[in-house]
Amino acid sequence: MTGRAHRRVTLAGSVVGAVLVALDGTVLTIAQPALQRDLGASLTQVQWTSTGYLIAVASLLVFAGRLGDRYGHRRLFGYGMLGFAAASAGIGCAPGIGAVIALRVLQGVCGALLQPATLGMLRAAYPPDELGMPIALRTSAIGGAAAAGPLVGGVLTAHLGWRSVFFLGVLPAVAIALLVLGARDAEEPAERHRTGLDAGGTLLLGAALASSVTVLVTLPGAGWSAPPVAALAGACAATAAFVRHERRTPHPLLSPALLASPVVASALGVLLSASAALFGALFTATYFLQDVLGLDALGTALRMLPAALCMVIAAPLGAVLLRRYGARPTTSCGLLLMASGVYGFGRLDTTASGWAVAGCAFAMGAGFGTVMVTATEVLVRRARLVDAGVAGGLQQTAMNIGPTLGVATATTLLATGRDFVASMGTTLTVLAGLVCLGVLAAQKLPSGEQSAEPSPSAECRR
Repeated sequence: MTGRAHRRVTLAGSVVGAVLVALDGTVLTIAQPALQRDLGASLTQVQWTSTGYLIAVASLLVFAGRLGDRYGHRRLFGYGMLGFAAASAGIGCAPGIGAVIALRVLQGVCGALLQPATLGMLRAAYPPDELGMPIALRTSAIGGAAAAGPLVGGVLTAHLGWRSVFFLGVLPAVAIALLVLGARDAEEPAERHRTGLDAGGTLLLGAALASSVTVLVTLPGAGWSAPPVAALAGACAATAAFVRHERRTPHPLLSPALLASPVVASALGVLLSASAALFGALFTATYFLQDVLGLDALGTALRMLPAALCMVIAAPLGAVLLRRYGARPTTSCGLLLMASGVYGFGRLDTTASGWAVAGCAFAMGAGFGTVMVTATEVLVRRARLVDAGVAGGLQQTAMNIGPTLGVATATTLLATGRDFVASMGTTLTVLAGLVCLGVLAAQKLPSGEQSAEPSPSAECRR
């Protein structure tokens, strides 16, 4: 296979893999009420179909990235996709809610295997100065999946039942997995097979992330009761033990060179704050449009459609701006545009017009699409090739924990007031402030004149 053909297969695998994972989450949200009725499940059990998946995927992403660095991202992607497809088919045939939850956890494990590989494969296949556009195409595809998911899920659930939404991606997943597994790897880094796996660090980091997600998921409903307090204590203990372990082990899960880079830390901070604000705002907007303006689910989806469509358009434009002006100004402008949309939505009331809602959605989607491309490109590009999987795992961890943090923040703040519109104003002002904190973090990103990739010798010294 020629180099150009190998890149095309890699890009196709990265895009399809990211789309199927994104589509799975959006269609599940639409199908959950029907699933609950059909299986006679409680609301708590249905929530665990999402929570179990989230805990599994968040706790394993970084380790999965390290596995890709050690054994090859193509292999991890292919096996992860096949497992994801098998779990999806199993859920479609599941006899009860217990089986659905167990298979969703398995699906989360497989999702953790494939998600970092979608970025690790790109880092290995493309020269560093050509990464921007492939990442932009991947981001645009995710935005398209976010836009299509509710509509596809609604149509399938209404006409074919909730089980059909899980069969939707089985054949595409198997096909792309076999295509990627059939492609020969490009030349492997000489350091790949010397990369340690750090089992102790993996367990401690997984425990810290799983406990953190549990806190965020349970806190809005339970308050500071025993379960979230115990989870928070566990997260703090596991984090402290992980830091201590990483300083002493000869082969740390997170390499000191990667963690010591202020650029990497800033890119992760930008992704975390932006994703938290976006999903917290979308969560709030859904209740505003349905409970205050009286729209149905379809009307709500259509009002917020500009956010997803602008994300699709802004991603490749962001790659062009990144190449011309550098990461710092492009990311800062994207964050400010996003903050204006979040803050502006918080100023809406019962007289809000469709154009006002669309304008705010436009700003949020365009800003987020730009930021996701620039911050992800910086994060993956700055990592050494042998750390590309870990960098992808960190990016995916931020993109999984950020939305959970944003929804938990929105849920907590919305519950503090009796008047929804007033509470919405406070909630979205806080989330807009969170985006502005991301602007401060973005000042550590490289500017235009600093964006050139270091020479190979410099990369080895980092």
